[in-house]
Amino acid sequence: MSIARDLGTGALGLVIPAALLSSWLEASLPVPLLAMVCYLAMTGLVLTNLPEHWRELGWANRVTLGRGAIVALLAGTLADPDLLARAAVPLAILALLALLLDGVDGWVARRTSTQSDFGARFDMELDAFFILVLCLALLLLDKAGPWVLAIGAMRYAFVVAGLRLTWLTRPLPESRRRKAVCVWQVAALMIALLPVTGTTAVGWLAGSALAALTWSFFIDIRWLHRHASA
Repeated sequence: MSIARDLGTGALGLVIPAALLSSWLEASLPVPLLAMVCYLAMTGLVLTNLPEHWRELGWANRVTLGRGAIVALLAGTLADPDLLARAAVPLAILALLALLLDGVDGWVARRTSTQSDFGARFDMELDAFFILVLCLALLLLDKAGPWVLAIGAMRYAFVVAGLRLTWLTRPLPESRRRKAVCVWQVAALMIALLPVTGTTAVGWLAGSALAALTWSFFIDIRWLHRHASA
């Protein structure tokens, strides 16, 4: 299967759920439009960073692409805060599916011996965008203050800092701690978005996600600084 067909299949996998969402939940037109813009931006980045010799994405990256279509659909709902409020449970189920697929792509890559730097980066950047979407949803629903955006913005602040401090761009060793913190961020933010979660619980959940992420970034930045002259 060619890369163009992979990306087209992913777009089709986005359009159908978006149409169903608009029909069943009476989503406004900006929802599917924003979802498609997010998906097209993602595919643009994929094509820009894809190794030149690749002729297909491979099954692991196809799983990541499918997860990306789900995240793009969730991002589209940010255009309609009323939809976020009245369809919190169905959207939480979609978010849970995206979280579960986060472990599938890595498993497929290991089973098929197709691990790659591109695949790891694709997965990581999609995780970062997914977390930012969940943070924005919490803010739009007035379940948390603007401080919650620090969770979603931290990865992008790190990337911007790396433009000046080039030692921050060095590759990091594999870390289960980093993956566990990512999973907790998504899980905590998803639970915080549920209607049954009160303000106090939201504060503790989002606060713990922010604290864990700050701790994880501190460990990675310290490691990179120590090895900057190596």
